[in-house]
Amino acid sequence: MDIHHLRIFVSVYKNRSFTRASEQLHISQPTISEHIKNLESSLDCKLFDRLGRSIMPTAEADLLYPRTLQLLDDLGSIREEITAAGTGVKGNLIIGASTIPGTYILPRKAYSFKKQYPEVAFEILIEDSAKITDMVLQHDLPCGIVGARRSSDKLVYKPLFEDELVLVATKKVLAQKTVTLKKLASIPFLQREIGSGTRQTFENFLEKSGTTTDDFNIVATLGSTSAVRQAVKESLGASVISRIAVQEELGHKKLQEITIRNLRMKRKFYLVRQKKRTLPSQYAAFFSHLKKT
Repeated sequence: MDIHHLRIFVSVYKNRSFTRASEQLHISQPTISEHIKNLESSLDCKLFDRLGRSIMPTAEADLLYPRTLQLLDDLGSIREEITAAGTGVKGNLIIGASTIPGTYILPRKAYSFKKQYPEVAFEILIEDSAKITDMVLQHDLPCGIVGARRSSDKLVYKPLFEDELVLVATKKVLAQKTVTLKKLASIPFLQREIGSGTRQTFENFLEKSGTTTDDFNIVATLGSTSAVRQAVKESLGASVISRIAVQEELGHKKLQEITIRNLRMKRKFYLVRQKKRTLPSQYAAFFSHLKKT
């Protein structure tokens, strides 16, 4: 069975389209169709039903897809491990990360790792925790670093870093240094979008304290940490944000940290990967480096 046929099959299956697979792989559509026909012939089954301009995977395709993903993963791991065994740590490191680790932690760690292993090439994709986790589940990423865990028997989480969520505001919005949750609910509040690990973690802490953001005075929902930070600095409202993200503003007194009475919000960032997926050796070396530095 031709590995090239299988890679094309995976793209067609995920995209549910010969045209989109052609665009993704930069291969002509007739060539895509020919590879699929050859694969169907070698397996003696039909993999896609052609329904006008759309296609639908058959039961045989549904069976073949997860096994093909595992096979391609295994082949990639074997290639990387053989290369590493012969020449040391080298190769591509593709890591998905939520905003805080992707923006504030990984670039510095990647720089120090690359000084030690110059033949490693990094690619860091930044999305919210939910998106990164979805991409790991769908085999679009080998692994990710996220601030929120999802219950799934397909995933493995390992703690990497610790962080703390803090309430911040300008004195114009909130002059007090300590507030109760009841008082916080009456203050203009900025929150992250659904899918954000920061938002999920904060809501989990609120739930343990017997409250929710349903009672809060939400004035805006923003799609990034930087947008929240800037809106807080402009006195649009108060917000709960990673201490790592506002260290500079707190140090220069542009923002003040406000203690929420009886609520301390420590959290971890986790390495997430598929349970059955073995990461190549350069990944293992990098994650070992993260824990040491």
